[in-house]
Amino acid sequence: MLRRTSINSINQKLKENSNWNILDVGCGYTANKNADVIADIQDLSNFYKDKKFVRILEKKLPFKDNEFDFVIASHVIEHVEDFQFFIKEIERISKQGYIELPTRLEDNLVIENLKDHIWWFKYDDELKTLLVSKKNQILEPFINVSTSKKLTSIFRESLVIELLWENKIDYKLDDNLKMKSQPIISFKNLIKKYFSKKIRGFFSRIKSK
Repeated sequence: MLRRTSINSINQKLKENSNWNILDVGCGYTANKNADVIADIQDLSNFYKDKKFVRILEKKLPFKDNEFDFVIASHVIEHVEDFQFFIKEIERISKQGYIELPTRLEDNLVIENLKDHIWWFKYDDELKTLLVSKKNQILEPFINVSTSKKLTSIFRESLVIELLWENKIDYKLDDNLKMKSQPIISFKNLIKKYFSKKIRGFFSRIKSK
């Protein structure tokens, strides 16, 4: 089962279940404060000295079946080439968890996402299913990660997909998400056209007086 949630709701849930064994996987330097175990492909053991840190060296996650009560995977799946296997691994080591993903809009806006984001996502509220396709770059990115985080604090529902799963993560490959090949829209050009139109309108009004 897969449904929408919020990180505030998740943190409250984890706070109320402080006895749970909680894993945050692929979090880099931004692990959830409620996590007991941190796992990443980078060696961050010196950074997480007050937590149990496990380095991921192979495709298979280095944990036993149902080892955790809850697993957090925030902004991870869009990076993973074999995301199907990764999802199975998450389901193997826990019965529930939290997934956070960029919306297609956020994915297109951020410059750094060009390098290592592979997949695009959309949540179908009727089917309660995560729709997945290869990433499609429609916009010329023009903001950095730092700016994106500031925007997310205001427009979170437009830039982030937040999902709670229990027992199974329902997903479907859907190439309909990937738009047909077309010229990339340049935000800079849109701004130039906007101000050009404003300037022409301004001088047109002056001449008419």
